[in-house]
Amino acid sequence: MENLGIGIQLMIVGMLTVFCILLIVINLGKLLIKVVNAVAPEEQVAPKKAAAASAPAAAIDATTMAILEQTVSQLTGGKGHVASAKKI
Repeated sequence: MENLGIGIQLMIVGMLTVFCILLIVINLGKLLIKVVNAVAPEEQVAPKKAAAASAPAAAIDATTMAILEQTVSQLTGGKGHVASAKKI
């Protein structure tokens, strides 16, 4: 009976220890995120070149368009259709 009491006491102490350590890890993680966000600058996304944006999208040939239309029709049971397609 004495061993059962010691076992329960050890279990409670162990669970409380794990709980406290997890709280410390969570709070240190939050602190690290705040520090990194304050210190490290945000990345600047380079604007796309105007020439690439103004160039027309490459047209898809008739064979590829027919294959796309057949595939969409088959997958949707004839309910879907391809309005337009372009290479990216």
